Order: sequence, then C-alpha cells, then structure tokens
Amino acid sequence: MTDWVDRVFCEDTLAGMARIPDGSIDLILTDPPYNLGKDYGNASDQQSVDDYLAWTERWVDIAVPKLKANGSLYIFLTWRFAPEIFVMLKKRLTMMNEIIWDRRVPSMGGSTRSFSSVHDTIGFFVKRKDYYFDLDAVRIPYDAETKKARSRSIFVGAKWLEVGYNPKDLWSVSRLHREHAERVDHPTQKPLEIIERMLKASCPPGGVVLDPFMGSGTTALAARRLGRHFVGFELNQAYCEIIQQRLAMPEAPAKKKAGSTRKKTSVVPAQAGTQVRGSVEKLGFPPSRE
Repeated sequence: MTDWVDRVFCEDTLAGMARIPDGSIDLILTDPPYNLGKDYGNASDQQSVDDYLAWTERWVDIAVPKLKANGSLYIFLTWRFAPEIFVMLKKRLTMMNEIIWDRRVPSMGGSTRSFSSVHDTIGFFVKRKDYYFDLDAVRIPYDAETKKARSRSIFVGAKWLEVGYNPKDLWSVSRLHREHAERVDHPTQKPLEIIERMLKASCPPGGVVLDPFMGSGTTALAARRLGRHFVGFELNQAYCEIIQQRLAMPEAPAKKKAGSTRKKTSVVPAQAGTQVRGSVEKLGFPPSRE
C-alpha cells in the first residue's frame, strides 16, 4: 500500500485529496458540515446558501474521481440541503437509495411552528451497475418466532430465512448520548453501528474507504475494526487529537479474518508536507460534522 493509506491528515480536504490517486478508493463515506450554524472552531458551518453549495460542488468534484469503477458513496445530509446536493450528485453518479436515519430523538420539546425534525438523510450513490455490495454481510437475523411461523415445507432451506432480511431504508439507531461508551467530545458524532453497516455492505475486506471530513474518526475506527483500510482529512486540530486517541486505544476488531495484516495507522501532524507516524497534520478549511 502507498503512504497515504491508513492515515488521517489534519488539513484542508480540498488540498489534501490531491495526494490520493484517481480510481484508488472503494468507498467514500462522509458526513460534511450541514451549514446549520454549528461551531466547529471556525465559520465553515455558517456560510451563505450559495457559498455552501458551491463549496460542496468543489469537494464533490475532487472526491468522486477517486472512486474505483465499481465504487460507492454515502453522504450524510440535512433535509434542508439534501435536495440540491442529491441533484448535484445525480449528475455524476447513480443514486441507489435515500436512507432515513431515525435518531430516536425523545418526543419532548421541539418546534412549536413546524414538525420536529428527528432524522438525518443519507444518500447512497454508485458509479456503475456492477458496484460492490455485500448484502449477506448486513442482513438482519429473523427472530425465533418468525422462523417458527415459516416452518412449512415451502420455506425449508430458504436462504433468506436462515441468513436474515435486507435492511430497509429507514434505520432506527439512537444518536449518541453522553452515557454511550463510544461517545467523545464532538457535537455530531455518528454511531459505529451505522458506519460499520455501510462499510460491510459497500467496501470489500482489504478495501479502502475515504472520509473527506473525518470529524471524530468513526470511519477510521470502523475500518480498522472491520479489516478495511482508510484515509481521511480533518481540519480541526482538537478533533485530530481525538482521532489519534481513538485509534491508539486497544480494541478488539468487530471481525478479523485469519492471516489478515494491516499497516500501522496514524494521524499525520501539523506541519504541511510532513508525514509523521502517530500524530496529525493541518493546513486549513471546513472541519467535519462526524
């Protein structure tokens, strides 16, 4: 593997992605700023609508060519900008799903002038029809009662009954609260459960996932747990340090195949052009939401 693999660079993703060769990435998985006015250490989430969409188009045009011919892309979005960005991506890729992430927000509180927003929108896009997708890796097992109800002879030996069903496009997974063990100091951290589902389905074992807005490092951590490689970028130095801490923590992989080996992972530090194992580098531009 080359020297950009299994690295998180603390730098501007627009400049940093130039180090990645075109056609080398199996999966782009990203959670960019939603432009909702959050404080990520700068004003990147507080742009005008026109500036935000123009900036989004800039990073999309840099990122998409990095995909292999059978590669895929997942993007987290807010409903406020999903329509425009979906149209933007449809001009470059084929849209397979709009996935709704139900964050299991408590029913109390919320707006008094509109319906309460309790979901994030996820777009799933692919480059061509023979894109990589491992459904068996993400099937949800049927419970014992369901299997018993399907005990008639016509169901005996049915693969779908034994291995489980295809996840639907509504994913009900709790957002992370302070009591969750995986929670770190990042305002929009995504659950490992969701990121790992995407990786299992759309990045082959040993493949490479790119996260242009690495945030708290969940994509890198999930890739390491699942035997995939990663590369990513994050501007905010404090978040880069969180990523470094998370990757340094000993943790049993979610799934490990016998004989598999991986390069040492690192976050690359704060002098432009310098690569140092075990720390992080920065240049400048919007930080991630994830």
